[in-house]
Amino acid sequence: MSFPLLTATAVLPAVGAIATAAVPAARRTAAKWLALLVSLATLGLALTVLVRFDPDGDRYQLTESHAWISEFGVRYELGVDGIAVALLALTALLIPFIILAGWHDADPLETKSSRWRPTQGFFALILAVEAMVIISFEATDVFLFYIFFEAMLIPMYFLIGGFGDRAHAGTDENASTQRSYAAVKFLLYNLVGGLIMLAAVIGLYVVAGNFSLQEISAARADGSLDMATNTERLLFLGFFFAFAVKAPLWPLHTWLPNAMGESTAPVAVLITAVVDKVGTFAMLRFCLGLFPEASDWATPVVLVLALVSIIYGALLAVGQRDIKRLVAYASISHFGFIILGIFAMTSQGQSGATLYMVNHGISTAALMLVAGFLISRRGSRLIADYGGVQKVAPLLAGTFLIGGLATLSLPGLAPFVSEFLVLVGAFARYPVVGIIATVGIVLAALYTLVLYQRTMTGPVKPEVSAMPDLRVRELVVVAPLIALLIGLGVYPKPLTDLVNPAVEHTMSDVQKKDPKPDVEAAK
Repeated sequence: MSFPLLTATAVLPAVGAIATAAVPAARRTAAKWLALLVSLATLGLALTVLVRFDPDGDRYQLTESHAWISEFGVRYELGVDGIAVALLALTALLIPFIILAGWHDADPLETKSSRWRPTQGFFALILAVEAMVIISFEATDVFLFYIFFEAMLIPMYFLIGGFGDRAHAGTDENASTQRSYAAVKFLLYNLVGGLIMLAAVIGLYVVAGNFSLQEISAARADGSLDMATNTERLLFLGFFFAFAVKAPLWPLHTWLPNAMGESTAPVAVLITAVVDKVGTFAMLRFCLGLFPEASDWATPVVLVLALVSIIYGALLAVGQRDIKRLVAYASISHFGFIILGIFAMTSQGQSGATLYMVNHGISTAALMLVAGFLISRRGSRLIADYGGVQKVAPLLAGTFLIGGLATLSLPGLAPFVSEFLVLVGAFARYPVVGIIATVGIVLAALYTLVLYQRTMTGPVKPEVSAMPDLRVRELVVVAPLIALLIGLGVYPKPLTDLVNPAVEHTMSDVQKKDPKPDVEAAK
């Protein structure tokens, strides 16, 4: 039996979470180092998966399949395509930076409302989320995917509600109330989506007789499984609703600004750069893979919702006074671009959407983590409390600017390639949709540059005059992310070569071909 590499990649952080939680209370530093070492070892396994994966080989590789709950047709089945490998590598890459950035976020407090913060629990929960996200990307059994799709809500709930932002503008009691509200809202929204998906998962089993993604797809292809049109559309809606909540897509997005605003900056990155990617990934793998006709049927409505997310999220970002909520609304706009690329039903759009998932994760991590370093120094999330930071902390201001420019998809930085491909793919099949989506680019430039101007330029405010620049640990966090943004912006070919064959398989699932250019109209 070959070494179960995919299982090991998910099990290692899970075991690491247990070991970190078991470290004695007095050994907080040891728990931090253990969590960091486990995350680095997991990154090593993820890179091994990346190296062993052949983009031109079988669709699903490094597969594992074992009987699990035979009575209900549930199997432990894992396999990765190019899209899953890219997101697996992104997740494993970001977790060490999240741990380093949050090195002191769970240290004990001495306030009236909270006299202690279980450091071990904080880092154990981060590793637990990593394990569940990784196996969600690897699972090719629908029921197995569902279990971890829902299970990751539990550690995320405690990370949001138990380890909130210390820079809350109100009293300790008010901060605790806001954290609890954000955590409960996050949990309820995603639980409702998950329950609706559970009904659809059961319905899929009734129709198909098993939960294997590969077997169901093969049966659809050879005609041995013929779903009734209404049945397929109902099942699609059940899956899509849960993924749209997780993504998040307007109007199911309202939990995200609360969750990111009340979380520490590293947990906010965990939410939007890691966990939320499961939703958009699942749209590609399960919605389009299992329900091609229903996906085509729903496309006009999904495209409208994606456009609303792009414009609405950007407009609300422009009007924000809170740095972290601004990044949250910007992410809603970016997820609109990702979903637009997926449902444009073109190879350029879906390649762009996959690249967008990866590049958005890197750019949002860079911007939010630097914003977290800024907020921890001043003790405030309000934009109005800053000014002139670039004069006293030039490295902090410079990295903040690069993260912001990546957010607005400046040419030469990684997100530009993603956004360009999404818009090209949208224009090819839906020109009006592509034209409207470009408004989001203009608004992104507005909210990003205004944020930088108000916080980093102008007269130095007295409260920031003694602000220290980035420390060594913080530079170790930020510098590799900036390097990746520049490297993938200049040379994205390794990433496109990885995902393009998987996109071709997805296009084949939905029986779509790229529209041919109208040469006569262009003359």
